Amino acid sequence: MTSRRRHHGFAGGVFGAVLLWALTGSAAAAAPASTSVYLEELTWTELRDRVAGGATTLLVPIGGTEQNGPHMVLGKHNVRARWLAGRIAGKLGNAIVAPVVAYVPEGAIDPPTQHMRYAGTISIPEPAFESTLEASARSLRRHGFCNVVFLSDHGGYLASVERVAARLNRDGARRTPCAALALAEYYRVTQTDYVQALHSKGVAAAEIGSHAGLADTSLALAVEPALVRADVMAARLPTADKDGASGDPRRSSAELGRLGVDWIVDASVAAILAKTRRAP
Repeated sequence: MTSRRRHHGFAGGVFGAVLLWALTGSAAAAAPASTSVYLEELTWTELRDRVAGGATTLLVPIGGTEQNGPHMVLGKHNVRARWLAGRIAGKLGNAIVAPVVAYVPEGAIDPPTQHMRYAGTISIPEPAFESTLEASARSLRRHGFCNVVFLSDHGGYLASVERVAARLNRDGARRTPCAALALAEYYRVTQTDYVQALHSKGVAAAEIGSHAGLADTSLALAVEPALVRADVMAARLPTADKDGASGDPRRSSAELGRLGVDWIVDASVAAILAKTRRAP
């Protein structure tokens, strides 16, 4: 009896393992291809098929690793640029989002200038930054992308991005109708339309600030609340200086940030559609 029970137990175990393998194997084989717009989340064959199917616009979000006052994390630009690029790609319908460029010029290293005066900021020379952008764009053009759109999440490196786009356009002008864009509208609306929208809500210019103030912090809250240390923000004195923030972030909110999100996404989509065409 004991021998027979052991035999049946072994057989049952084998049968169960085979059945589990069959079920999970079939499920894996039937799993649909990813519908993500993020290149990093696709396999190479999924990406190849998406490009062949018409997803030939590449969005390159450019962030930066820099201080954002004592109340916001160093990677704010990277998270925000990736998130916004995903929303823009979703509205376009024919775009893929490249990995975020997180290493950007942030001032001299020695002696430190600009944001490099604060712990955690990473700065690279402009030539290295431009070479990285250009080589990345050329790599992905080789794989079938036609239009390359650079999305600059802060203004310190706009001139570099424009130089790279110009070089790419000179190189490809004779062969294709494709374009490389340093999309000024993405950043410009944060300094114009979004500011006006905040004024219409009763927000003063002194609160908005130029870096890590109410506008900047509200955008971060709309994208990912965990980017902001709410207790530190609430405790900041309006007269504080030399803490890396310009403006008064205390009244920041996700609701105010969503005004900026809408402006950035809609203005970027309209500009991309106006300046590019789908690959033939």
